[in-house]
Amino acid sequence: MTIHHFHAELWLPRPAAEIFAFFADASNLQALTPDWVNFEILTPKPICLHGGALIDYRLRIHGWPVRWQTEITAWEPPLYFVDEQKRGPYRLWQHEHRFTPQNGGTLCTDEVHYSVLGGELTNRLFVRRDVEKIFAFRRRQLGERFGHC
Repeated sequence: MTIHHFHAELWLPRPAAEIFAFFADASNLQALTPDWVNFEILTPKPICLHGGALIDYRLRIHGWPVRWQTEITAWEPPLYFVDEQKRGPYRLWQHEHRFTPQNGGTLCTDEVHYSVLGGELTNRLFVRRDVEKIFAFRRRQLGERFGHC
């Protein structure tokens, strides 16, 4: 199984505790996801995020309806958390969110390790491009919400 890696960083002029608190509210995930994904959280609200929490979603990938479940496998407020796919479209999906105090603000780092059916060709033609677009949208949304330099 080929494992792909995606890395993104964004510095925001706000304290790590404030940024982490935004991410700790699962309902904010909708604001960080582009409309074309048709993302919907199925888990009843309010969702209390913590290690072991499970969250169910429905979305569309290139028009195909997909159900996805993630588990919070690490939870260390206000510094980091990890979500991993338990069921869904990927063979593997591990997403680490880090919030590092830096220069009077917070460096937000995303490390994603994933594997897809169809290997490198599927990744190159579809998945990588989608991941990059989703994280670019996320970057813009976070910048608008918290300011950026």
